[in-house]
Parts: sequence; structure tokens; C-alpha cells
Amino acid sequence: MVDVVLPVLNEAQALPQVLAAMPRGYHPIVVDNGSDDGSGDVARELGATVVDEPRKGFGAACFTGLVAAQRDVVCFMDCDGSLDPRDLPRVADPVGAGEADLVLAARMIEKGAMPPHARVANRALAFELRRRTSTRLTDLGPMRAARRQQLLDLGIQDRRFGWPLEMVLRAAAADWRIQEVRVPYRPRAGGESKVSGSVRGTLRAVRDMRSVFAER
Repeated sequence: MVDVVLPVLNEAQALPQVLAAMPRGYHPIVVDNGSDDGSGDVARELGATVVDEPRKGFGAACFTGLVAAQRDVVCFMDCDGSLDPRDLPRVADPVGAGEADLVLAARMIEKGAMPPHARVANRALAFELRRRTSTRLTDLGPMRAARRQQLLDLGIQDRRFGWPLEMVLRAAAADWRIQEVRVPYRPRAGGESKVSGSVRGTLRAVRDMRSVFAER
């Protein structure tokens, strides 16, 4: 079994689609980060484990999900319908087999799935990651897998949008074997992305990630 942490903020529309596509042996842990659209209730009705995290922040939700997880291998995935849960084994299997310590999914972006300003920011972030680490990552993708205890031992501190970046920086500093696989990335199931959907959201994420770079 693999635990899948799904940080959620008002994703009631996408949850049925995402949870229905969860592969056999992959257990969803929905972390409700203060939704006001009934996301938590929808997830419970669909059989997911639901954990409430009232502290605002993507990293806060991810960390709470990691602590709540019980399986050795843990995946993280956005829950807006832009990623297909059926791709999770491609990310988790190398970790389970002992071939990698951290696997990230690089997004093959379909038309309309990501606005231009977000594409530019993502390319710049990937370039900076390659410059600062020995990795050859092309994307800081929102689907990833690693072993639970190893992640806890990394001591990730950020509780905002810098969480995924700090994970990679700390993993690289610890000489983890980091791999990348490519997965389709499609338009989200409904509503606007909290990060890439607006210039303001993207700038907020960039600010958080700059802080992580500065601290590291």
C-alpha cells in the first residue's frame, strides 16, 4: 500500500474524479486546508481519509498529511484534476523498488493547462534548481514520491508554497537519488489554480520559493 497526500482547498468539484481514478493499493489522505465548499465532507463520503489542517499554507497541509500517513512510501499530488492518479505507480514504483529516494513527475502540459506567466516562472525555477544542485530536473512537478521516514528526517521547515522546493534542495544536499518521470498535465477540473491561475498567485509562490533559496 502507498499513501497519497492530497492537499485540498475548495476542490469539491474535482474530488470525485480524482478519488475515482485512484489506483488499487493507493490510499488517499485528503488534507482539508480550510475549504468552505464542503471538500472535506465530499472526500469522507467517497471513502478517503480526511485530516483537517486549519493553518493556511500548502506546506502546512503537506506536512500534516505526511505525519498522518502510515505507509512506508508516500506520494503527494495536487487534487484539482490536472493530474491523473493512474500515473502514481510510475512515480512511486522506483521508490518502492529501492531504485530512487525521490521521484518527481515532470509535466507534459496540454493546451490550456498552464498560462504563459506560469510556464515562464516554472522554467526559471527549474533552471535555478539545476544551477544550484547536481540534479537535471526540468520541472518542480506537483506529483512526487519518497519514503515517509526519510522525508520526516529531512526536517523541511517551509509551510507555504516553498515546501516542494525545500524538499528537493534538502534531498539533493543529502545525496538522495532523485529521478524524474514525465506525466500528462491537463486543464484543472474547475475553478482557478491558487498558484498558476493568476499572476498574483504565481508571484506569491515565487516569493515563497525565493525565501527558501535564500535560507538554503
